Amino acid sequence: MADKILMKGNEALAEAAIMAGCRHYFGYPITPQTEVAAYMSRRMPKIGGTFLQAESEIAAINMVIGAAAAGKRAMTSSSSPGISLKSEGISYMAGCDLPGLIVNVQRGGPGLGGIQPSQSDYFQATRGGGHGDYHLLVLAPSSVQEMADLVFKGFDLSEKYRMPCMLLADGTMGQMMEPVELPEQKGESIEKPWALTGTEGKRKPNIINSLALAPHELEEWNQIRFRRYEEVMANEQMSESYRMEDAEICVVAFGIAARVSQNAVDTARAKGIRVGMVRPISLWPFPEKALKAAAAQCRSFISVELNMGQMIEDVRLAIECRRPVSLCCRTGGMIPSPDEVVAAIEKAAEGGDKA
Repeated sequence: MADKILMKGNEALAEAAIMAGCRHYFGYPITPQTEVAAYMSRRMPKIGGTFLQAESEIAAINMVIGAAAAGKRAMTSSSSPGISLKSEGISYMAGCDLPGLIVNVQRGGPGLGGIQPSQSDYFQATRGGGHGDYHLLVLAPSSVQEMADLVFKGFDLSEKYRMPCMLLADGTMGQMMEPVELPEQKGESIEKPWALTGTEGKRKPNIINSLALAPHELEEWNQIRFRRYEEVMANEQMSESYRMEDAEICVVAFGIAARVSQNAVDTARAKGIRVGMVRPISLWPFPEKALKAAAAQCRSFISVELNMGQMIEDVRLAIECRRPVSLCCRTGGMIPSPDEVVAAIEKAAEGGDKA
């Protein structure tokens, strides 16, 4: 077993990207993810990779498109307002069926908002964020270890399904330090016969394009893409259950909110309340199967979020509104305390859980 190293979340994900075979990073500094770019600026030149601080977030995502089109593992990172600027390019990536990793270490919004942690980009990530009919793979770490592990998972899934993947962290995950065991280094193992690598006179030229002027052609492209999305939804839902064996109340939380909620579940259990937690790891595809299973045994749900209530809509959809779902939230960079989550659990236990 490899030794664990004390690392900051932003730096752990950057090193994991290198070990996963990423040799092309294009970014732009913005708090609270600037350490990703700073780390890549030091490491990439030493391993023969490319680090480029673009002139803007818009330029950075389009550079990722170029590298991805050539079949290379490429990554960009930013924080909430920067991701908004990248949204057009992300839509182009989806329209071109290109893989790539986009890291969003979220801060509060809307607008410039603040620089403290938030989960207010949930809608933007899970609903696509840019124009058109498309989805992103969206993975949500809740520890520094997962910041590293999900980078590997994100690259692999992105290439398997030829679609962009977003690692949706928050400022706390990016800035906190924890022991982490970095995964073993690997190369790029997925064949990419579609890539723009030059024909060498041996094949027809590949074409990567998101423009279809004929309506029937664009409709067909979208239908083909959504059939692939159905495969993702069927096969790639990821979640973790905690103390759900006999739970009557189910807390749903991801990222730092899940860390807080786990402590709250333990405290409420000590008070005799039968409560558990389902932690979504994939936000798209949302873990509907786990939530539907929970709805078969639980009488109510609580969505714990660092926003005004976004994931709660997916919780309600997943359980088909068969159980009441209440919201426990803080916003603007504030994080719910374990006591606040316990209070929400106690209210639900007393029957005050009407959505």
